[in-house]
Amino acid sequence: MQDLHPDVLFLSEAFTRPKVMKALGKVGFTQSYTYFTWRLFKDELRTYLEEITQPPVADYFRGNLWPNTPDILPENLQNAGPGAFRLRVALASTLSSVWGMYSGYELCEGRPVPGKEEYLDSEKYQLVAWDWDRPGNISEWIAKLNAARKQHPALQQYSGLRFFESDNERVLFYGKRTPDGTSTVLVAVSLDPYAPQEALLHVPMEWLGVKAEETYQVHELMADQRSLWQGPDVQVRLTPEQPAAVYAVYRFRRTEHAFDYFE
Repeated sequence: MQDLHPDVLFLSEAFTRPKVMKALGKVGFTQSYTYFTWRLFKDELRTYLEEITQPPVADYFRGNLWPNTPDILPENLQNAGPGAFRLRVALASTLSSVWGMYSGYELCEGRPVPGKEEYLDSEKYQLVAWDWDRPGNISEWIAKLNAARKQHPALQQYSGLRFFESDNERVLFYGKRTPDGTSTVLVAVSLDPYAPQEALLHVPMEWLGVKAEETYQVHELMADQRSLWQGPDVQVRLTPEQPAAVYAVYRFRRTEHAFDYFE
């Protein structure tokens, strides 16, 4: 397909068996839906994303991460509060270069058909007039994530994802960087939509190319806060209102008159 139409993106909307999904990638589909929708916990998220973003699977498969779809309202979002919607969209938009959401997600719409993974008022069979300013919406949160993706090329890369250690099983810690090292981002996401979580993050100094005694700057993009870090251990506190921290990493560079920063 892509040989005949190289300017067209083909999305395989297939939640099917893993072998079939991979076969669809091999025959030419540019992107595919994934099982991310049902991966909720630290180990299963790490295992699954490592599988689909690294060779050999990544050589032919591009996983499009959707927290919900027109067909599926997963149980973790049913009648859930904004914290659940914030953390799932933070994961989707930073773990993969391609992601999507179904209309109403930004409003935290989570009313299901009882006993099913399906929306009660689905747009599949009716027109819905959404109130986009409805109280409790997370539009600003999603806009910040999209701005981070636009500003930092590391988040635009499908490859380059690496997972790192945190001492809390409810906090996922990972990073991305461009092949030339000019853009580096670290991300910590709480997997708990209901309560605050604290974790000690073990920063990958060698991966960053930073010496143990070296001071470097991070810009936390969601809260727009800058900090100076030194050493491999950093404490983070995440809440349902702020379940993700996205850090752009910068190093010092000596100039003729002072120090400035470079990525």
